[in-house]
Amino acid sequence: MHQIPIWVFFISFFLIIQTTDSLDGNTTRSLYNFLAKLSNFNGCPDHRLNWNLSTDPCKDEWEGVSCDLHANNSVQSISLDDSNLSGVFDATLVCNVDSLASSLNIISLEKNSLAGEISEDIANCKQLTRLLLGGNKLSGNLPRSIPLLNNLKRLDVSHNNLSGELPKDLSKISGLTMLLAENNKLTGKIPDLDFSNLKQFNLSNNNFKGRIPDVHGLFSATCFLGNPELCGEPLPNRCPNPPVSKTQMIMYSGYVASALVLLSMVIFLLARRKKKQEKIEEISNKLEPTFDDKTDKPGPSPTDYKADHISMSRSQVSGESALVSSSLVVLTSPVVNGLKLEDLLKAPAELLGRGKRGTLYKVILDNGAILAVKRIKDWSTSSNDFKNKMQRLYQVKHPNVSPALAFYCSDLEKLVVYEYQQNGSLFRLLHGSQTGEVLDWSCRLGIAATIAEALNFMQQELSSDGISHGNLKSCNILFNRNMEPCISEYGIMAVEDNQGNSSSSFSITIGGSDEQEAIGGAGAFSADIYNFGVIVLELLTGKVADTDGRELTRWVQSVVKEEGRVDVFDKRLISEGASEERMVSLLEVAMKCVNSSAEARPSIDQVSVMINAIREEEERSIGNP
Repeated sequence: MHQIPIWVFFISFFLIIQTTDSLDGNTTRSLYNFLAKLSNFNGCPDHRLNWNLSTDPCKDEWEGVSCDLHANNSVQSISLDDSNLSGVFDATLVCNVDSLASSLNIISLEKNSLAGEISEDIANCKQLTRLLLGGNKLSGNLPRSIPLLNNLKRLDVSHNNLSGELPKDLSKISGLTMLLAENNKLTGKIPDLDFSNLKQFNLSNNNFKGRIPDVHGLFSATCFLGNPELCGEPLPNRCPNPPVSKTQMIMYSGYVASALVLLSMVIFLLARRKKKQEKIEEISNKLEPTFDDKTDKPGPSPTDYKADHISMSRSQVSGESALVSSSLVVLTSPVVNGLKLEDLLKAPAELLGRGKRGTLYKVILDNGAILAVKRIKDWSTSSNDFKNKMQRLYQVKHPNVSPALAFYCSDLEKLVVYEYQQNGSLFRLLHGSQTGEVLDWSCRLGIAATIAEALNFMQQELSSDGISHGNLKSCNILFNRNMEPCISEYGIMAVEDNQGNSSSSFSITIGGSDEQEAIGGAGAFSADIYNFGVIVLELLTGKVADTDGRELTRWVQSVVKEEGRVDVFDKRLISEGASEERMVSLLEVAMKCVNSSAEARPSIDQVSVMINAIREEEERSIGNP
């Protein structure tokens, strides 16, 4: 027998090691084809991403692909949210490959433009815990096989074009904690889910019908709004009674007969009692002398007064419109669909704040929707100008600018209705936190960049109208349900600057009790840039800005001059190891914005470019520590 040379063993051992450290060719090719279809780039993945058949997805760290390096480099996650993908989501390419289907835990492709249907083969990815496909253009029915994903925890198919019914066996996924399917075209009845286990749930703006299952009071009406044929709690519209059977008719007849007998007995006893009482009073009147009581009689008992309730005089309203119920101008939104002024006047309201120009209320409607309502008095703006500006502002939409949902205007009073933001304002997050939580440097930089981009968009869109914000400050930066910063109160009310000159905008305060005058400077848009600079100084220093921000600006200038730039920064940022270089860069941008000369201030477009450059540098440093 011939002996096998020892070098053959070494080569075989080396090949075995290489095979276990890399994905096999079939797995890599399937993953590559899946990504290529997502990117819709002529059959190849997006050239901006480092997907290449000549490389290994795990070892070479393909963009959006995460692997478990301790489990034969198995692919654990495909996460490409907000990646500008416009191709097709073909689950078959990954879920029909055993090596991928047995290891893949997460598929997250939210906020893209993916089309096509979700394949029934998605059920072959048995280990999926998160399937996040919201914010795309997916169509067709949801796969009936989805209930076979026993490990699924989070399912998000919201904001798509899906139709058909929800799978009836969806309740079989016992560990499901999130189900988001709002803003689709889904139909049929809502399955009886384990609502006690769900933490996030929304089926609004679809075509569901029938009775809502018992949600045990865990979810409000907002989760079901926009489904006209839905009925039952927590919605205010009741469900029609089901047809009555013969057995039920006999049973109900017995109940009615018993009730009639009982009612007759009660009426008989009450009649006897009344007759007896009348006889006693007659005898008493004959025995006792009559007299004329001239003493002061007590006035009516005081009625309870709700200080936290909106109290608008109907006479004021009727002076403007003969029909009170139609005087509220409702802008497009399912939250306030069909809302009338009477609904606001009747709804319970909590007083949030009172300022120079009006009062802010938190209002809870009968359907469970929560609104923020600003009541404004003594405005010089005419009703016609007010209406035109409100409608113009509503035409300009940006995801990080809170729009008005409805408004009412008369010569005496004006109301503006907004969605209530429960996560509070930037002011409270920076200065009013009682939990000890600190807003870290990356978050602060991201907030500054987002506000600058949104403000830049609004100024460009409204430049010809001359409508600025007019009252930009940290308490007017609110956080939506996703904790994304949104500019509120983008204004339509004239505000005077420090020199007494009138700006072309006005403000509406939502979410805070203080109202502050805006600094006008040389022009409305320049004033917004100044106020933005003050907000950035608050983010960097952690200090509260005064009414016009001048004290904070002077303090920063004096400290920088006498002690150095580092001494102005929030000590909490320094302790967490934030980049001093990038904080100084952002400080320089802020100081340009608060320049005393309005002409010397940069445009908001220039400001946005500078901050985004700092943000990109920060992201590169995180990716390459």
